Amino acid sequence: MASSLKKNIGFGGLISLGAGGVIGSSWIYTNSQFFKAYGAGGEIFGLIIAGILAVLVSLSFAELSTVLTKSGGEVVYAYAAFGKKGALFAAWALMGAYLSILAFFVTASSLLISYIFPQISTGPYYTFAGVKVHFIELIIGVAITLVVFGVNYFGARLTGNVQILLFFGLVILGATLIAVGFFKGSPSNFFPAFYKGQNSLSSTIRFVLPAMTFMTGWESVAIMAEEANLPKRLIGRVVVFSIIIASLYYVLVLLSSAWIYPWQATAKMDMGTIDAFRAAGFPILGMFAFIISFLGLSTSFLTLFAATPRLVLSLARGHMLPKGLAKVNQKHGTPTNALWLVLILVLGIGWLGKGALIYFLDIGGFLIALAWSFNALSLLKIRRKYPNLTGGFRIKRLTFPVVGGVFAFSMAALTVIPGTPISLVWPYEYIVLGIWVILGLIGFWTGDRDETVSGDFLGSSLDDLKQTNSQSK
Repeated sequence: MASSLKKNIGFGGLISLGAGGVIGSSWIYTNSQFFKAYGAGGEIFGLIIAGILAVLVSLSFAELSTVLTKSGGEVVYAYAAFGKKGALFAAWALMGAYLSILAFFVTASSLLISYIFPQISTGPYYTFAGVKVHFIELIIGVAITLVVFGVNYFGARLTGNVQILLFFGLVILGATLIAVGFFKGSPSNFFPAFYKGQNSLSSTIRFVLPAMTFMTGWESVAIMAEEANLPKRLIGRVVVFSIIIASLYYVLVLLSSAWIYPWQATAKMDMGTIDAFRAAGFPILGMFAFIISFLGLSTSFLTLFAATPRLVLSLARGHMLPKGLAKVNQKHGTPTNALWLVLILVLGIGWLGKGALIYFLDIGGFLIALAWSFNALSLLKIRRKYPNLTGGFRIKRLTFPVVGGVFAFSMAALTVIPGTPISLVWPYEYIVLGIWVILGLIGFWTGDRDETVSGDFLGSSLDDLKQTNSQSK
């Protein structure tokens, strides 16, 4: 049974998957609610902090992705550091976050389309968690999901090429908004950046957790490193550059919307940046902002749908899931069985609709923070066990990823402790998290205790890697 992935992703495709995977859709129209709750400064400065945190955390991924360039990313690193227990924990956290976001995209895609064609939000429907799910919306969302599945099924090269085109569109449209926003706007529309009497520090810190969910997706670079057709040292740099590019994109586009039109007025609108540019007298740019939201959803959808099956593939290679899930299509070089499994899971959760899935998104932020912090711990463990083991990217000061890991863990802890400003919603989100914890424990208890793995899991033993250290660069 074939289990080797093809090296089909070039530099442009990899950085488009990384940065494009981070840039989602909801951020561009939910800034109405976020401006209202946190002030324009709270959202924008909170995003900057989250971006810095993500860069610090990414350093551990960047180094390890050049040492163990195998599909699965953090799952492989965690295995090298802590064995199968560590790999299962990493997979549990990342897959929980990715699946929740993917399931949200099923109905979020039709939500965006209904902005132009409101008639799709009519007709027969069912209600879940107090929110209507119209059958037409669901059918459109399922159709878009199948298209994303098809692109991923026919090869990483196709996925990368499609992602390049979509990302190029994001860059052009975003640059237009930024240029017009700052050239035609005024700093008086942004300053003061907070409401009178508002605690600016508290508002900024409180936005960091939701901002971290906006930063999700760059981990896919490490997860898909095995398929990257470029020197290892560049893979590590792409991991970091993806976050920097996406963070700058977020901040500059949102700041341009607060520059072109008073943010206090935008806070009273429905569609954030889209409405802000329209109200400022630029209806075409308002449409540009809408297109950005759809392109961002598409790039994130493609990236996470590509990354999640690689996590499944990695677990199967490590004998932690049935070996059939490690099958790779010889013609297309994609993990076909793992892709089918992810499709079933995403559609199985996606039908719940927006009302229930908002809980999954909040929990996704917690799981991502947990995964980030655990990867920093894996780096420390690997450095201690194999002090001379290096790839093409090595961090001189471990202080940076450690600080990022500690901060990420602190944010995760604050979400599960009741009564904090960023606690999960009681009782619904705690129930959903409890179910995911139970599923994780079942997988842990029923998993194969044999620590041996297939040759494709690590690629070569760590002892071999140490001996060929100079060649790994």
